[in-house]
Order: sequence, then structure tokens, then C-alpha cells
Amino acid sequence: MYAITGITGQVGGALANALLEAGQRVRAVVRDASKGDAWRARGCEVAVATMTDADALAQAFEGAHGVFILLPPEFDPAPGFPEAREVIDAIVAAVSRAKPRRIVCLSTIGAQAAQENLLTQHTLLQEALASQPIPVTFLRPGWFMENSAWDVQSAREEGIVHSFLQPLDRAIPMIATVDIGKAAAKLLQEAWQGHRIVELEGPKRVSPDDIARAFATVLGKPVRAQAVPRDTWQALFEQQGMRHPMPRIRMLDGFNEGWIDFEKPRDEIVKGDESLESVIRKLVA
Repeated sequence: MYAITGITGQVGGALANALLEAGQRVRAVVRDASKGDAWRARGCEVAVATMTDADALAQAFEGAHGVFILLPPEFDPAPGFPEAREVIDAIVAAVSRAKPRRIVCLSTIGAQAAQENLLTQHTLLQEALASQPIPVTFLRPGWFMENSAWDVQSAREEGIVHSFLQPLDRAIPMIATVDIGKAAAKLLQEAWQGHRIVELEGPKRVSPDDIARAFATVLGKPVRAQAVPRDTWQALFEQQGMRHPMPRIRMLDGFNEGWIDFEKPRDEIVKGDESLESVIRKLVA
């Protein structure tokens, strides 16, 4: 049996679907019992636990062959990442108590970066789980292709993709969430010792210009990428309601300056199958 946190999200849902298709038993870990109804109807066990409740998490992980751990996204963290640290403390306490046979943890490209940024939350989780005497795989995907959901309206109405990724012709590793879920399902069913890192990207690297071209193809109209000037970011994010925009700004700097990247050589990076155009087509639909 495999316990899945974040099962109501895109990655966790894709992972659970892949496990069920493989005939595996799944325990859906949800914050609200009603969120588990759809999974219960598909034959899953359901465990109710918030990610800050170590006791409930330990019960959810008890007896699991494998556990998938997904850190809840915190896009506007306070200085020092207290929100993430509270969750991490609960996860570590639960894991040390339940002692699942193995863990797959959703990390991120650039988790090894020394510079503090929004992704540092994953660095902290990785450091904490690495101290546990349980086999752990840290799955590090690239930039989510589904982040282009933010661009659907402007592409459709203005013919523009407003990009924080720059320069516009520079391609970076991107991946579809369905491929992340499939990869996580495969990894959970493997046996290994110690800790390992698996990096994951799509069939080819993607630039903002590529995203614009994909929108143009899907929408059947001209679409171009337009860079959002770096000196406007802080004011823009604050207007959107962020109180602490610097971690997000530094994350974007990391992609643009190249210090957020994969560690391994390109020929060692696992490749997904889903194309950017197919993801854009789903988002537009």
C-alpha cells in the first residue's frame, strides 16, 4: 500500500492514477474527509491529516510500503520559511514514528542552490529527510509546464505571453505534471537503499518564445512573448498581495541567471513524454 500526500493536486492525482492502473493499493491522505470521497469511490483507503499534524500523519503513513511526500506550496513565505519548517518538523516526526519502507519526496530543480530563494523550502525538506534511516528518493522536476495557465487569458485576449523568464529565447527544463506523477509512481515501486536524486524534464527544453509559439498554434492566432522588466517585479508582486516577494524574485533570478538548474549531466536526466503543445491545448480547453 502506498500513502499519497497532495493527492488532490495535479501531481499527487497523476501519481495515484498511475498506481491504481498498476493494480496497487493507495491510501489517500487528505486534509478534509470529503476530499477523499472520490478516491474512496475508486477503492482507495482514506486518511485524514493536515501536514502540520505529526500524529495524524504518522497514522496515515503506518504500514505503508511507500510514502509520497509533497510539501504544500507556500508562495509568499515569511522570512526564515517558518510555514515550511512547521510542516517539515511534522513530516520528520511522522516518518520517524511510522517508519515506512521507502519515501519518494517531490523536490525541485535547483534544490541544491546555496542562494536563498522560494525553492529553499524544498532544500530544507531534503536536508531533514536525508537524516532519516529510511530509503528516500528526491524527485527533482523542472519548471511545471502547467504554470502557463497564468498566460491563457493574455494569450487569448492580447496575443501576449508576459514572461518573467528571460531572455525570451533561452530554453530551460520544463515538465508536465502528469509525467511527474508517472515518474513518482515508478520510483515508489522500486527498491533501493540510502538516498538518491532523480532529475526529470520533458522531451525538450522550453523557452518563453516556445510557449508563445505553442499558444499561437493552439489558438490559431499570432502570440508573442514579452519580457516583464526586472525592476517592476517587486511592485507588481506587492500589488498582487504578496507581503514577502523577495524569495519569488530570487527564484526567478536563479532560473534567469542559471544557478537554478539540474546537478547531473543531461544524459542522466529522466525524460517525460508530454509535449508543451499538448499541455497548452489542455489549459486552453
